[in-house]
Amino acid sequence: MLRKFVQTLTARNATYGRDISDPVERARSKRFLLWKDHGILRTFWTNFGQVAPDVYRSNHPPHNRLEAYRERGIKAVLNLRGQGQRAPYLFEEESCAALGLTLISVDLQARKAAPVKSLLALFDAFDTIPRPFVMHCKSGADRAGLASALYVLDQGGSVDRARAELSFRYLHLRFTKTGIQDHMLDLYETRLTRGPISIRDWVSHEYDPDTLTASFAGKRVLPV
Repeated sequence: MLRKFVQTLTARNATYGRDISDPVERARSKRFLLWKDHGILRTFWTNFGQVAPDVYRSNHPPHNRLEAYRERGIKAVLNLRGQGQRAPYLFEEESCAALGLTLISVDLQARKAAPVKSLLALFDAFDTIPRPFVMHCKSGADRAGLASALYVLDQGGSVDRARAELSFRYLHLRFTKTGIQDHMLDLYETRLTRGPISIRDWVSHEYDPDTLTASFAGKRVLPV
């Protein structure tokens, strides 16, 4: 009974945002964004930080915060939640279009190893996105932390400096399943002991999400 209820609720939530031009659907989608997507928390809490000159990070910004970002000179938004017919993306797409902000989307996940394709798309976004820009996921803790760490490494920063982007300061919790993002940096750092390799070359030629997943799972097994 409970399983059927959860399945029904999940299916219903998945419909929010399919057509925000329809007044009834738009109202339902706004409620979803505010409560189910925790937008009410992001009204008061931004999780905003500077990664590098002209590069910032935050949680998912509502329209009024995008307006404020534009006023401070930000020209583009890098959305790490992916595209889709869901309220969070469609309202942000609408806001960016109205405000003249460039919107680029890359699909990352907080608790899973990122596919090579997604990471290469992220590096491509770093190359092409107008600056200044802000990158965000839902809460600004895990996916935004990984993307920020990779940006630091891509710009020649150290692994220690990159790790600062995956920290409790942004409410990232290494000891949970989201610690797989930290483990990615651990594996890259271990690889550097064998000789220099850029983060892009490592992702392109050596990184394997299945290996990362298995290694992280083994690391999290507690000793008897």
